[in-house]
Amino acid sequence: MRSATPVGVVIATRDRRERVLATLARVTALRDRPPVVLVDDGSADGTAQAVAQRFPGVDVVRLADGRGAAARNVGAERLSTPYVAFLDDDSWWAPGALTRAAGVLDDGPRLAVLAARVLVGEEERLDPTCADMARTPLPGGAVLGFVACGAVVRRSAFLAVGGFDERYGIGGEEALLAVRLAAAGWELRYVPDVVAHHHPDPSANRRGRDARALRNDLWTTWSYLPLGQAAGATARLLRASGARRSTLAGALAALRGLSWILRERRPAPPALAAQLRLLERQGAAGPHPASDGA
Repeated sequence: MRSATPVGVVIATRDRRERVLATLARVTALRDRPPVVLVDDGSADGTAQAVAQRFPGVDVVRLADGRGAAARNVGAERLSTPYVAFLDDDSWWAPGALTRAAGVLDDGPRLAVLAARVLVGEEERLDPTCADMARTPLPGGAVLGFVACGAVVRRSAFLAVGGFDERYGIGGEEALLAVRLAAAGWELRYVPDVVAHHHPDPSANRRGRDARALRNDLWTTWSYLPLGQAAGATARLLRASGARRSTLAGALAALRGLSWILRERRPAPPALAAQLRLLERQGAAGPHPASDGA
């Protein structure tokens, strides 16, 4: 999809037809007029047909296999814009946000991820991960985490490191991507004057989400941290998750992925490992963001 606009938008959705239609009404009304790719990740509620009928200018991609966060990769590949702004089907960009994001990315040739300020719900609460990012101890406002439904990425960098890992599904999937980008020499930065709105459905089924997020955090920890640091971080993650059924489920699920972790493990360079340790000690936006979303 070719466009004169430097930022394209990718929205992944599954079985949330009315939500995504409302979101597309907002996104297609932006003065930026970004090209939009809607990735229907195996919906059975007529999402793709409804979008194609109501928004003929939106590029609709239908997937049959349920790729979770990795569905966004398909959307990014469809675009030709240098930058890609991700949204969930219940989030949208504030007016002027994409133009501002493009300017920041133009001025920062090593910047791979621009993490926006995400305001949650009608009350416009600051997403907890954004609060963490605002107090990052890393120089230059650098961060090592972000909220996917309010992030703009440099498309070439995103695709070069493989995008979101399909094994992670939804829930903490940002962590591995953030560390992979940093390990490849790219920068991630929180830019609070770029704003996204997120209105998660309070009635959405979160069953299995906590276990999956813990599994993903453990996978990321084991993939990149030096062994001693990984052991300490593992203990802290389990302790923070608490004595709950989801903790046991998440830990067991993580262990089932140990074979590929050991095969693909790439310890972070010492400087990056030190940054991760500093972020963990400071409680800032490190590799385990906990977004206030559904």
